[in-house]
Amino acid sequence: MHRSIATVSLSGTLRQKLEAVADAGFDGIELFEADFINFKGTAAELGRIAGDLGLSIDLYQPFRDFEGMPEAQFRRSLERAERKFDLMQAMGAPTMLCCSNTSPLAIDDPSLAAAQLHELAERAARRNLRVGFEALAWGRYTSLYGQAWEIVKQANHSHLGLILDSFHTLSLKDDPAGIAAIPGDKIFFLQMADAPLLSMDVIQWARHHRSFPGQGDFDVIGFFEQVLRAGYTGPLSLEIFNDIFRETPNRRTAVDAMRSLLYLESEARQRLAKPSVLQQVTLFDPPPVPALSGLSFIEFAADEASAATLATLVGQLGFRRIGRHRSKAVTLYRQGDINLIVNAQPDSFARQRFEAHGTSVCALGVRCDDPLAAVGRATAMRSQRHDSPVGPNELRVPAIVAPGGNLIHFVPEMLGADGLYESDFILEDEGAGANDAGLQRIDHVALGLALDQLDTWVLFTRAVLGLEPGESLELADPFGLIRSRGVANADRSLRLVLNVSLSQRTRTARTLSVTGGGAVHHIALSCADIFETAAKLRANGTRFVPISDNYYDDLATRIDIDPALLSRMRESGVLFDRSPAGDYLHIYTESFESGLFFEVAQRVGGYDAYGALNAPARMASQAQD
Repeated sequence: MHRSIATVSLSGTLRQKLEAVADAGFDGIELFEADFINFKGTAAELGRIAGDLGLSIDLYQPFRDFEGMPEAQFRRSLERAERKFDLMQAMGAPTMLCCSNTSPLAIDDPSLAAAQLHELAERAARRNLRVGFEALAWGRYTSLYGQAWEIVKQANHSHLGLILDSFHTLSLKDDPAGIAAIPGDKIFFLQMADAPLLSMDVIQWARHHRSFPGQGDFDVIGFFEQVLRAGYTGPLSLEIFNDIFRETPNRRTAVDAMRSLLYLESEARQRLAKPSVLQQVTLFDPPPVPALSGLSFIEFAADEASAATLATLVGQLGFRRIGRHRSKAVTLYRQGDINLIVNAQPDSFARQRFEAHGTSVCALGVRCDDPLAAVGRATAMRSQRHDSPVGPNELRVPAIVAPGGNLIHFVPEMLGADGLYESDFILEDEGAGANDAGLQRIDHVALGLALDQLDTWVLFTRAVLGLEPGESLELADPFGLIRSRGVANADRSLRLVLNVSLSQRTRTARTLSVTGGGAVHHIALSCADIFETAAKLRANGTRFVPISDNYYDDLATRIDIDPALLSRMRESGVLFDRSPAGDYLHIYTESFESGLFFEVAQRVGGYDAYGALNAPARMASQAQD
């Protein structure tokens, strides 16, 4: 499809916006009127700049408060429209967006609105231009696409059509199913926007909190499917009003925007069973979502000194060294099914990350059924491939660069538990170590993100990795709020938790200043008996975050819990959460160096969350220490 984006969706000057949009691979733009008004150049010059960048100007928008007006205001608006038509012809924009009237002078008369829009379309036709009529969710008398379509039908002019916007329909919980019955050639333009589900005034929601498809909670795929079923073959565009996007570097925003459209097309393609629909438009068809089955390894960036410190730390956690890399200064540690890699190789990607951010996680290894297809999908979805140098007879593990700069390696499932490590490491005796604490597998990994990275990561994990986001929560740190959202695959073998700080003073924000955006700030490891594991870890020298006695006193008032279990938790410093499906017991280690810490967790029954309600207890304790 012809892919477009409204200039209001990005930060920067108009020229900077156009350059970012072109670099991201878009075909065209919607020109937001304010961007042109503040542009130091003529309409013709803008048209030449866009053309030189390979971009068409698909839509000039918005033209406001036109239809259903008293005669005097209507005549003035026609003259106003003529001046806009002058500009459109000079820059080469074929279509103008006319949004439904919000003026207190508007008259509730669909026949009058249709007649006035007919006159507007007649004037546009004299210049071979078109007018698209859009129902604003807060339009005074026309707020639903069905109302706008009835007016367009009554106006009955070939140069007047409908413009659809997913936000205006879905924010009002209007059923998009009726779109499929609208003739496709009468839909002149399609604007897509997602959004989080919020309880607020729809105008404020629309102007500050829209997001790209795949970043929010709307069924944008279902909406798009109905438009395609109508026979629409025109531009697929994005119109996003978002305060964070207005300050985010526009090239990153443009890449997210393109990824969102590719994701939208590929998902809609899977839903469309009618071959006749797919014959009318060409929808993006990437390699399938990879089948992922958990984390194979977590890799730390280090130098020689910090590698020794990490060796002590992971030893206290019950890990033992089981191998050294054949050609690099890289060490492998293991406990249960958990593999931790410490990379202190000079002149490597890990060393670059260490020099920039200190001791930190630099890569995740994800088990995958088809690594090459996974990388193919990722690059098709606008992620960057990464190729690490390999020595003789060592395996090349396909990898991509995740948002923020860390790597994700796709480890072939066919290698089994040890195939990768037998190839690349000189393995030592793998017998159980004296310090083994009963840690079994990686439960989840939590990332600390800058505020402008959360939507990027939600879309990345959804479009590239095939993970689905859970509920968005706000957690209280003593110095601000933390927004947290889990993402996971269907069988929950791979879980990530995305955390952003809404304040610059929280522990998460301070950790970000050291480790950089998109950094792992804690790793949760599962066990079968948390009390036994915690006792062994303490005996090894592991120190845990102390929890206030008041927490346990309050817990007993909120949850019907066995007094003996409560006593054991109080004695061990273990926290507790309960859902209808099961329980979650967990405990946090003290942080080391850059702020990274570990969590030990035991899931009971079908508990499917992350103990987020206990995060304030942990953050308050860390702040007091």
